[in-house]
Amino acid sequence: MNYEYLSDAHWPTVTPANCAKHNGTFRIERCSVSSLERARHSGPMAETDKLNIDNIIARLLEGKRRYNIKLWKTFTDCFNCLPVAAIVDEKIFCCHGGLSPDLQSMEQIRRIMRPTDVPDQGLLCDLLWSDPDKDTMGWGENDRGVSFTFGAEVVAKFLHKHDFDLICRAHQVVEDGYEFFAKRQLVTLFSAPNYCGEFDNAGAMMSVDETLMCSFQILKPADKRKFTYGGLNAGRPVTPPRGANNKNKKK
Repeated sequence: MNYEYLSDAHWPTVTPANCAKHNGTFRIERCSVSSLERARHSGPMAETDKLNIDNIIARLLEGKRRYNIKLWKTFTDCFNCLPVAAIVDEKIFCCHGGLSPDLQSMEQIRRIMRPTDVPDQGLLCDLLWSDPDKDTMGWGENDRGVSFTFGAEVVAKFLHKHDFDLICRAHQVVEDGYEFFAKRQLVTLFSAPNYCGEFDNAGAMMSVDETLMCSFQILKPADKRKFTYGGLNAGRPVTPPRGANNKNKKK
């Protein structure tokens, strides 16, 4: 069984104790992950992250306390080499964030040289940072302060052009662990229940069988408590819930 991991990998949750790399395959809690995609927090901070700098510092302090800075750098260097998208059986397009107005062909993604940092704009940035939004027609400004929002018609055109059936992405907290958009042509998948102790959300995992039938396993939230890093409260999570972007200027 192959696993596709779309979401953020935060220090210190990704540590040698629960994640080891062997011949290009990550093993996380005994599950073989054939493709670990790059998520946005492995790159430079956007404005929303800068406003939440206590979160970053707390994680760094916790990592330094439990391990060392060299190990931290080893993992971030590794993240710079990770792929940014995947295609399941030529029909399901997977990425962490969303679509990009610069994306015209899959070859553009294949040509992204790695290792690489995440730029402030452009294709790579959008694949990690953009969000679907029901109130956006075409492309809109993103309240995160980076990348874009995109509407249902952008999803439909993308799927038709590339002969895909579904877009699977992460990047936003959803109450039930998964949430469809654009007439079930896009699904937001969020696997962390009770995210950072701030949301009473469920998590979910999506399974795809040999006929490309998708099913979901729901992970119920446990006790609602705030997680701390290095004795400091992580503060407001930088991953917002779906629906947080509701004041988009149209382009």
